[in-house]
Amino acid sequence: MLGVFGLSLAAAIPLGTTWSEGHNPNLSEAATKSSVVSKTAVKNTTAAARYRWGKAVAGDEFNYTGAPNRTKWKVYYSRGHNNQGYRRPSAWKVSGGVATVTGNAKGVTGGMSSRYNQKYGRWEARMKVSRRDHKYHPNILLWPGVRTKGCPEVDFAESTNDTTRIKFFLHYDCKPRQTRAAKVMDMTRWHNYAVEWTPTHIYGYIDGRLFFKDTNRAHFPKVPMHACIQLDWFRKPGQATKPTTMSVAWIRIYKAPRR
Repeated sequence: MLGVFGLSLAAAIPLGTTWSEGHNPNLSEAATKSSVVSKTAVKNTTAAARYRWGKAVAGDEFNYTGAPNRTKWKVYYSRGHNNQGYRRPSAWKVSGGVATVTGNAKGVTGGMSSRYNQKYGRWEARMKVSRRDHKYHPNILLWPGVRTKGCPEVDFAESTNDTTRIKFFLHYDCKPRQTRAAKVMDMTRWHNYAVEWTPTHIYGYIDGRLFFKDTNRAHFPKVPMHACIQLDWFRKPGQATKPTTMSVAWIRIYKAPRR
């Protein structure tokens, strides 16, 4: 995401701590580390189940071993965010039904983008991070599939320097301007993050609960978008970095509701 906050003109709804964290209270933290548990969200803690989104049309269950599936993903080989560090395919590993990207002490990390683009739709992912260094920012986002003006970007599961908060950023201007929401939560546990984009609204969900809302159509992307998964390095000169991991159990893509 871009690091400067702009004027917020829409109805962003940070819900605070008025509802419980979305992990299964009947599972121990040790149990949540198993790949079987990681892939299984408690009923109605996904937006897809709660709101009956139907069958996913694309995505990845990560039910294989090795590198991310190249028919589904473009894995980055580039400089890192804002030319800090490097994004390398070697940072990724798919195993036990989970895709994990590791950022090391020198800023070698990773990211990848889905090959599936659509205008309007719903995306949901199950993600957790390690007890991370605040300089490593996990982010699941939507990015334009074609060159376009306006710098559209929808960060629906991002954490920045504050390791206790997950954030939603809807970027709608290159200046930049954005609407946003934030929630205090434990991201070292599995949670489900979702975004719904229609011609009339953009909603964000955490564990099936509404987290963000913007109904200003001037803020919405105008072109097809695709999902990206990134662990970005934001280091200042002279700062040491602790290795950090970001794991995704699945990402599922749904069509927008019929009008």
